[in-house]
Amino acid sequence: MFSLLAREMVFVNEVVLGTVFGIFMGPYFAGIFDPRAWGSQTDVITLEIMRVVLATGLFAIGVELPKSYMAKHAKSLFAMVIPTMAIGWVIVAGLLRVLFPQLNFISCLAISACLTPTDPIICAAIVGGKFAQKHVPVNLRQLLSAESAANDGLAYPFLSLAIYLTVDASRGTAVTHWILIGWLYEVILGIVMGAILGLLFSHLMKFSYRRGYIDRESYVAQYLALAIFITGIVSTIGSDDLLAAFAAGSAISWDGDFNTHTEGETFASVIDLVLNCGCFVYIGAWIPFKAFTIPDLGITPWRLVVLSCGIMFLRRIPAIMALYKWIPEINSWREALFSGHFGPMGVGAVFISTLAIHRLGTPVDPPITQQDYLTLAIQPIVSFVVLSSIIIHGLSIPFFNLGINVSRTVSLSATLTSRSRSYPDWLLGVNRHPTLPREPDAEAANSPTQEATEGILGSKNNESQEDIIHRHSLFTNQDTETLETEIREADVQPSSPGVLSNDSNAVAGANSRPVSIAEDGDVDSQDIKHPRAVHFPT
Repeated sequence: MFSLLAREMVFVNEVVLGTVFGIFMGPYFAGIFDPRAWGSQTDVITLEIMRVVLATGLFAIGVELPKSYMAKHAKSLFAMVIPTMAIGWVIVAGLLRVLFPQLNFISCLAISACLTPTDPIICAAIVGGKFAQKHVPVNLRQLLSAESAANDGLAYPFLSLAIYLTVDASRGTAVTHWILIGWLYEVILGIVMGAILGLLFSHLMKFSYRRGYIDRESYVAQYLALAIFITGIVSTIGSDDLLAAFAAGSAISWDGDFNTHTEGETFASVIDLVLNCGCFVYIGAWIPFKAFTIPDLGITPWRLVVLSCGIMFLRRIPAIMALYKWIPEINSWREALFSGHFGPMGVGAVFISTLAIHRLGTPVDPPITQQDYLTLAIQPIVSFVVLSSIIIHGLSIPFFNLGINVSRTVSLSATLTSRSRSYPDWLLGVNRHPTLPREPDAEAANSPTQEATEGILGSKNNESQEDIIHRHSLFTNQDTETLETEIREADVQPSSPGVLSNDSNAVAGANSRPVSIAEDGDVDSQDIKHPRAVHFPT
């Protein structure tokens, strides 16, 4: 009912609104919607909802990127994804190890893997908004979108390494499984299958369109159908379905033909908006607020707050600030700081953490083994960090906009204040009661020349010199140097043939040709009338 007002006026996107609404409708407030009341099926349903929303969003990002984008910007994406994720993965694991001593470093790596990827749904809502379109360069927005899509699928290897080290009997077996299954079978096979299926459907739709078998509306309908179809095929064989969806979206629009047929259509945007809003309403109701205090696991609110603050500052910013010179799309340290800050965590973190619980199995409560500690602690920690990220990153744009408006207001106020007095301080010490000019005769009493003299020097009301100068500066809006020159030129002898022009912006004197003002207001060069100049005592 008021989404446009929230997004376009105060820059609060559907992510924040949906989460707040879900919390309100959830079990801790209204009690209308409680996903955790579904018992053992809660994690399965949560996993599949997050999978569908993520796959659709990643496919959309791949389609909307410029043609051949991944090939042209491979260097930048490699620097943004692999080193940044690895550095942040280790740093966050170190923070977890310090704050939660019950967890060993391997368990901390597993939780950190859930928090490593940038969420593409929140990122798309931020970089695609009105504020970002106005203030963020388009090449940087495209890079952030592509990076958020790529690193979401690449969280699999980081998670699988920690899980294999936790579950397998020996480290050698764990590393072997990680290379063969985590990288080759899941990541590489998922990318290859997604790219092949994307190219296959691209050629198939071109062929059908040339033969007249499909129309423009059919192209748009394939937008959602292909994302779910490819995700279903790849996830069925156990490969990385998120990377497959992104690879398929990039491949299907590699030559830009798919974008040409779907350009201007709002169906895909409406589907994305509906899925995103529904997903974050679900997340808001799913957040386990009671689990934020578990003394047996060392989970307390203050530790979670410290962890969230440390993640916001250390997860991405140091790595990108150190690497941005190797990323051509980032032109300055300010853009690097912006890129480092906008690494939100949301749907991807919930999906990866739920997948980790699914692979670890049912824990024993109270925990006995390190695997039990990890299974019980992963969801409360991840859900609190996700909630913090939604609040901080979702409200960053409104605060940036408020800062810009306040800065402009202060600057405008300072400018107006500086213009209100355009005379130097030394003029305040000049005699405040100068001898004002008098009419030379009755004929010139109401002449334009006399009015000009009064307009400049304020003869009628016997104003002080400070008031005269101040009023003069307001009307003429001249700078200090010009005003000083005019004051000096006004200090002439009565015998000098000076004249005040009919323009109130200047006081001229000395050797100009004398003129007179006739009764009808016309200038008569033969009739000379001299107004007297003002003498300022020194």
